[in-house]
Amino acid sequence: MKWKKYTIETTTAAEDFMSSMLMDLGIEGIEIEDNIPLTKEDQADMFIDFLPELPPDEGKSHVSFYIEDDGTDQSEILKKVKIGLEELRDTVDVGSGMILSSETEDLDWINNWKKFFSSFTIENILIKPTWEDVKPEDNDKFMIEIDPGISFGTGKHETTQLCIRQLIKYIKDGHPKVLDVGCGSGILSIVALKLGASEVVGTDLDADCMISTHENMKVNHLDEKLGTFYVGNLIDDVDLQKQVGTEEYDIVVANILADVIIPMAPVIPDRLRKGGYFIPSGIIDFKEDEVRDAIEKTGLKVIEINHQGEWVNITAQKL
Repeated sequence: MKWKKYTIETTTAAEDFMSSMLMDLGIEGIEIEDNIPLTKEDQADMFIDFLPELPPDEGKSHVSFYIEDDGTDQSEILKKVKIGLEELRDTVDVGSGMILSSETEDLDWINNWKKFFSSFTIENILIKPTWEDVKPEDNDKFMIEIDPGISFGTGKHETTQLCIRQLIKYIKDGHPKVLDVGCGSGILSIVALKLGASEVVGTDLDADCMISTHENMKVNHLDEKLGTFYVGNLIDDVDLQKQVGTEEYDIVVANILADVIIPMAPVIPDRLRKGGYFIPSGIIDFKEDEVRDAIEKTGLKVIEINHQGEWVNITAQKL
């Protein structure tokens, strides 16, 4: 299916007005591109996988919308957009208001993000997208291949790296059983198995994550019998808690938001064996104390706190 993409050159001050005007015209699929830096609160709420380096914000914005290219005349809807633009000039600076057009396909929407994800290393682990070849200088590294698909988790975000470093540290003796809460693309489950975990169990709210995780296990030549994955919310889903099991895990890892870790903390001790470790991340730095307090109230002992950029890992143990 082909789509016409129309992009309006405008200002950051006008982008919300512009979006509202387009929605009033019945246009959906609106995209806003600007260089406004995200606040810490934005990052905590959005939890995007990585932040690209942006050029300075100069107040410029591009607001795009998509219309299916089914051969019908689109001049009437474009006329309405232009009228709406002129009406907005009485309210806000809309900039040039120039409308540029291009053509795109569904395939572009699915794959365009891939240009931002390339191979990188965490200690001696090479995390590589499935569509890239291994560079000669990386041949001696411990390799994990990932295709996140539409699920979260390339490993490039600081919080994922914090979790991986803790898995490297605590999966050292024996073959621990690991629970991965909010498994996403399965990257932490796969890292755990590659490091020597005997078995992983994962949970996520998104059913698509189950598909991504199983596919990524196959890519990494891991027996699917080593991983069991469930859809559901561990916080309040009693049936899921029973499926996951009680006091079965040597490690529980959770790369999710602080506002999820806090209400989830009370159910973690029952999942852990004595001596087991809880390794959460996804904690923006201004939430550190709040998360630590929630973990300590469950009876777990905080043994380690690590920072990377603005993100925090808190590792606790069941004594």
